[in-house]
Amino acid sequence: MKPTKISEAVVRRLPIYLRYLNELSLSDVQTVSSQDLGEKLDLNPAQIRKDLAYFGEFGRKGVGYNVGYLIEKIRQILKLDRPLHVALVGTGNLGRALCNYNMYLKDNMKITSVFDADPSKEGVVINNLTVEPMSRLPQTVKEKEISIGIITVPAAEAQNVADRFVEAGVRAILNFAPTVIRTPEGVRIHHADFTSELLSLAYYMNHEEALDERNE
Repeated sequence: MKPTKISEAVVRRLPIYLRYLNELSLSDVQTVSSQDLGEKLDLNPAQIRKDLAYFGEFGRKGVGYNVGYLIEKIRQILKLDRPLHVALVGTGNLGRALCNYNMYLKDNMKITSVFDADPSKEGVVINNLTVEPMSRLPQTVKEKEISIGIITVPAAEAQNVADRFVEAGVRAILNFAPTVIRTPEGVRIHHADFTSELLSLAYYMNHEEALDERNE
């Protein structure tokens, strides 16, 4: 891998490439060109080639990319070639939905532990995952070598949960709570805010010229 700083935009596109490549693999497609990828994913083929070139030379001019080989390489880049255990805190409707979605994930990244501060939820089983009390979070994180945390609690509790994750040794967090969370340097956090996404769609519904800006 080249010692070049990779932008977040590039990293976020890699799972998109991987998802489509997996579809091609299931259809027994052996090779694919950047042009084909661009047309299917509505991306510039030159951008796709540039993104992949940050990590190595995976294609052959005039031939394209070997689908199986590129899947393997992107999985390695995304660290999906090894088990990545995820813990989720908050078993409301969204938390339960994410636990149930867990059964459809085929990669090594899976939710392996679930926690809730509500004593009445302790011991409840959601898709083969038993809800644990928050007091067990540090121990479970260590025992199961959990590296990623998901927060699906009310906004008022989100920062506290994030702090608990950080103290337990988790270094990457996906936050679904509608609030901004602060983490120390070295802890990566991504925010998944459904409300903000919906509100931004309202803008596009009222500005016809913006509907054509599909790559922003």
